[in-house]
Amino acid sequence: MIIRKANIADLPAMLDIYNSAILNLTATFDLVEQTIEQREQWFYKFGNQYPLIVADVNGEIAGYCGITPYNAKEAYAKTVEISIYLSDKHRGKGIGNALMKNIIDQARELGYHTIIAGITEGNDASVRLHEKYGFEFAGKLKEVGFKFGEWQNVLYLQLLLQ
Repeated sequence: MIIRKANIADLPAMLDIYNSAILNLTATFDLVEQTIEQREQWFYKFGNQYPLIVADVNGEIAGYCGITPYNAKEAYAKTVEISIYLSDKHRGKGIGNALMKNIIDQARELGYHTIIAGITEGNDASVRLHEKYGFEFAGKLKEVGFKFGEWQNVLYLQLLLQ
């Protein structure tokens, strides 16, 4: 497995992973599959200050992870939000760990102070992964998303880097 910076050629595989999450998981509150054009716009929001990385397993994209601005207001400049998605056939193989470690290291190097994770309640594997790297429970928003015929709660976890 190689963890590396995502490139535009990775986008179709990343789109497949994300669209699978839309259709099958509460990990995202998007309800309609995205197009390659929509994901291209998303992709170009990343860069040197906001890295997007992939886990490449023998030439196949097994997952991806990125950090984005938490809030556009200036006082939030040192706070980022993390997103991590894994291919359903590559879960439970340590890929999430490798992505998480790499993106946290990059966030530290970039001088960020804290990382925020919003995780739908019930996604215990994601909560455990974040807690393994020091994220702590910071709050819960009740019934903020409606997906699969049910109201979903969102847990907020936070990692202080400095």
